[in-house]
Amino acid sequence: MTVTLHVCLTCKAGEPVEDGRLVPGARLHAALVAGDAPDGVRIVGVECLSACNSGAAVALSAPGRWSYVYGRLSETDAPEILAGAAAYAAAPDGIVPWRSRPVIFRKQSLARIPPLEL
Repeated sequence: MTVTLHVCLTCKAGEPVEDGRLVPGARLHAALVAGDAPDGVRIVGVECLSACNSGAAVALSAPGRWSYVYGRLSETDAPEILAGAAAYAAAPDGIVPWRSRPVIFRKQSLARIPPLEL
């Protein structure tokens, strides 16, 4: 089963952005795509995750699993985000034991959303 790592491309993370410079969300997306995506994880840029006050933001989701939204991220967090995505992909229900989560996923979770009942 494929897990989707959604990355907000429009997140400004509360920063003023100079003309011609990528916003923090787009920089995060570029860093994640340039990294080594775990098996079974696809990285998808999205226009908005509605976490504007807590950007840059990502969300992890898969059918039948809990979904998570994480914020206050930057491109320097890409390795930890990819490690967290790998752990999520390995968890059948999407729930990774707390101590097995990267620190940023323990401290920067914005939402946990239950799976849709099929």
